[in-house]
Amino acid sequence: MVDEQLLRSRAAREAAETALVRIVDHYGDRPEFVVLGGLVPDLLCAQSEFQHAGTIDVDVQVDLEIAGGAVNAVRLEHALLNAGFAPENARTWRWVTDGTTGMPVVKFELLADLHDQPADTTISFDACEKLGAVNLRGTGFAARDAEIRELTVRDGSHTLSAEVNIAGIAGFLLAKTAAAFSRRKAKDWYDIAFVLLHNDAGGTATAVELVEKRFPGEIFALRSALNDLEANFGHPAAQGARSYVAQMQLDHPDLDPSTLAADAIVAVEEFCQTLRHRAD
Repeated sequence: MVDEQLLRSRAAREAAETALVRIVDHYGDRPEFVVLGGLVPDLLCAQSEFQHAGTIDVDVQVDLEIAGGAVNAVRLEHALLNAGFAPENARTWRWVTDGTTGMPVVKFELLADLHDQPADTTISFDACEKLGAVNLRGTGFAARDAEIRELTVRDGSHTLSAEVNIAGIAGFLLAKTAAAFSRRKAKDWYDIAFVLLHNDAGGTATAVELVEKRFPGEIFALRSALNDLEANFGHPAAQGARSYVAQMQLDHPDLDPSTLAADAIVAVEEFCQTLRHRAD
């Protein structure tokens, strides 16, 4: 968890956003991909009094990009290369900057959710030399609940603006719930609790309503993931609650850990239990 905390900062978030806008600028139009991780919680909680911890990662869901065929794929590969990215070793679904373009090392990860392909396998893009995506179940929720945001950054001496598809609250929460169930990373539990508590739509109850409206009849398939999420926030010593408290105290040292844990536990319990009850 220490390494993750070192990579979660406002400087990291700004570097990731600059890299994303740079990629879109080279793409030449709004890409089909949907940004799922990285700066998304901060955008969904922009009005909160608390800042979400940044991250150096940019995670994008690429089902729509794949559906666009070879033309889109080649365009995205060229945009990444022109923005100073290259594949990380043999993992064609993770691209990184090399630090020569005036920004810290940023990771750009491409995630798919194709049900006709095995989970956790790498999918190669048509007509591309090195571009691929890792097939992760549940990330497709983000592609089906996206909103267009305009991002503006200062890139060296230039100001760049770009329209980007960003995961909405419902798509983000379900995709993150699936991710937390499969990979069990502290950052996923922190992100879920933060968005439930601090989203601009009005908190946990509104988040539940958005999920039900956007994905009616699909919650039953996530019962195991919801059960697991609730268990990881079952008490203050549970790893989900501890992850949220640890990051919040790192960013806001004046906050009471007991109150932080209690808020996260109540929010996650309401989210999981309400969705399960209405899915039955």
